[in-house]
Amino acid sequence: MTMKQIITEKLQAAFTPAQLTVVDESHLHEGHAGHREGGETHFRVTIVAAAFAGKSRIERHRMVNGTLSAELAASVHALAIKAQAPGEA
Repeated sequence: MTMKQIITEKLQAAFTPAQLTVVDESHLHEGHAGHREGGETHFRVTIVAAAFAGKSRIERHRMVNGTLSAELAASVHALAIKAQAPGEA
């Protein structure tokens, strides 16, 4: 299973999002810190879920980062997050 698939499955299970997009942007970071041959190091996540309603941007990022803590501690170097509640998109 690819890291993109793992991230997608974990976020689906944790938040049951109305919208979820996970993009591997590793190819954009060749030659930069954290880049490894084969990619799967830099990701961009856009997620819309009811769980984010009433939460600050920092709280939302902490929720996503907490869900992906094992991946962030292992092979994911960077994670860009856009987390919104329904109606904010």
